[in-house]
Amino acid sequence: MGKSAAARMLKQSGVLLFDADAAVHQLLAPQGAAVARVEAAFPGVRNAAGGVDRPALGRRVFDQPEALRQLERILHPIVRAAEKRFIAVARGRREPVIVLDIPLLFETRAEGLCDEIIVVSAPAWLQRQRVMRRSGMTDSRLHSILAAQTPDRVKRRRADFVVSTGLSKAHTLRCLRTVLRLVRSGQAESAATRYRVLGSRRRARQCGRSS
Repeated sequence: MGKSAAARMLKQSGVLLFDADAAVHQLLAPQGAAVARVEAAFPGVRNAAGGVDRPALGRRVFDQPEALRQLERILHPIVRAAEKRFIAVARGRREPVIVLDIPLLFETRAEGLCDEIIVVSAPAWLQRQRVMRRSGMTDSRLHSILAAQTPDRVKRRRADFVVSTGLSKAHTLRCLRTVLRLVRSGQAESAATRYRVLGSRRRARQCGRSS
C-alpha cells in the first residue's frame, strides 16, 4: 500500500518514528533477542551468521496458521514492549507528535495506543503490481498474506485519516503534511470526521488532487 514510503516521509518531516518491521528485523538479526526462541520453536532456521534466515522462517509459517500464531506469540510481546519504551522516551522528551508504523495494527488490537490512525491505501491493481516485484512473491503467497490481514475497506472505515498512495509521492507527502498540521494544531479530532479521505473532492484544495 505504500506504508513504508509514507513512514519515511513522516520521519523526514521531523516526526519520531517507531518502525515495528525494523524492530522485528533486529530481533531476528545476529545477537537478536528473539533468535534463540525462534530457533527453538522452528529448528533449522538459524543462518550461518547466527541470525534467523527470514525467508526460511517465512516458508515454515506460510499457509500454516498455527505455526504463524506460534511465531507471533514469540515476537509480538517483545515488539509491544519496545513500542512502550519508545513512547515513554518520547513522553520524557515532551515530543508533541510521534508515529507508530505498525503493519498489523488492527489485527493485534494495538489501535488503543494511538490518538489518531492513518491508513495508507492504493487501488488493488497497484497494490498487486507493487507486491509482485518482491523477491519470491507468488500469487498464492499474496493471497495468503491478504487473507491474514484486515481488508483494506475495513481499515479505511476504521481510520481517522486515509491517505492515497496511488497517485504520486508528492501527493502523498502533501496529504501527510496536512495530517501533521491538523494533529499539531489540535484540530485532528474534529477534522477526521469531516475529512476522512484525504485527496477526495472535498479535500482537493489541501491535498492537491483533482478528481
